[in-house]
Amino acid sequence: MSRATSLKLPLSARPQRALVRVLGKAQPFITPLFRRRTRVNADGERLAPEMAVVGWSAANIPGMGLGTTDVLGSRRDIDISATTMAENLPAFAVEEDLTFDGPGGPLAATRYRATESSSGLLIYFHGGGFVLGSRISHDGVARRLALGAGVDVLAVDYRLAPENPFPAAVDDALATWRFAVRSAPQWGLAPERIVVAGDSAGGNLAAVLAQQVRGEQVVPCRQVLLYPMTDASSRHPSRDEFAQGLFLTEERIRFFTDNYTPDESVRTDPRVSPLLADDLSGLPPAHVLVAGFDPLRDEGLAYAQRLADAGVAVTVQRESSMLHAFANMTVFSADARAALDRVCAAVRDGLAEAPRRPVSAGEQDSIAATS
Repeated sequence: MSRATSLKLPLSARPQRALVRVLGKAQPFITPLFRRRTRVNADGERLAPEMAVVGWSAANIPGMGLGTTDVLGSRRDIDISATTMAENLPAFAVEEDLTFDGPGGPLAATRYRATESSSGLLIYFHGGGFVLGSRISHDGVARRLALGAGVDVLAVDYRLAPENPFPAAVDDALATWRFAVRSAPQWGLAPERIVVAGDSAGGNLAAVLAQQVRGEQVVPCRQVLLYPMTDASSRHPSRDEFAQGLFLTEERIRFFTDNYTPDESVRTDPRVSPLLADDLSGLPPAHVLVAGFDPLRDEGLAYAQRLADAGVAVTVQRESSMLHAFANMTVFSADARAALDRVCAAVRDGLAEAPRRPVSAGEQDSIAATS
């Protein structure tokens, strides 16, 4: 089966993609140059040399970074660089483009299924600071999760800032959840077996969504948060330690925050900063991944600790040698691939503990009526 048409890059992207591919092929020869001078953090962890190459490339090669001024150009760049830095996995049994109603208009999504069978559904919200990113940029991540965890993955293009600041993305995430709960039986899946997941800004949306639907008839069976943004109101120590030179810089964080929340007063809203919610009890079990050289590391750890203190079952996956966004860099790094394999195992573990009974027809009617 061919790839979903919505996930193909335009022909105009070829020159930039070729540059990234050249860098990828040269990486085995470049990496030894960084091996002796890779950075060591305050905890004594050493940055992987291939991650140092990525960090240097983001700072010095046009189109490899996250950008801070040209939003449209940065969106194009991240689509090109991220898809080129991800593994080229084969087409899947199901790659279905979908649209469904959102609060601001139709939302586009892609459903992936690697093989004929699936053990559950994972809703994936892409990263990109609420300003960048798309199903294209995170196609490789979605594919690896679908294949490695043996699940359907539903990836959605939620509305982005600055055109659509907070709470647009949060509202779209909730609409995606409602759509997934309604649609799961049509895909042969039980709504009780839905995982919510995302990276960076997408990890924030997954965490916020888990809080929003707490107490409803159907809730996520697990939340999987990859280097999530959990606190827009303050700077945790890792923000200062890794402010410069490691892909996600303090300047970029401020740019994303200012565009997503131009009204600074909302930054303490738990729908922006889930770490600040008064009560975290009763939430789904959580798997929280943090990277050792990520400015968002400490707020991710803080959220995991608050969940644990509230009685939520939590596992923390600390990838000590990795950068922020390493899940998009698997073509460069065997360590990044192994880390994503561990995420897939956490998804499988979460589904192993989830109910296996499908929702009855009567229950499904009730769910549809309230969704």
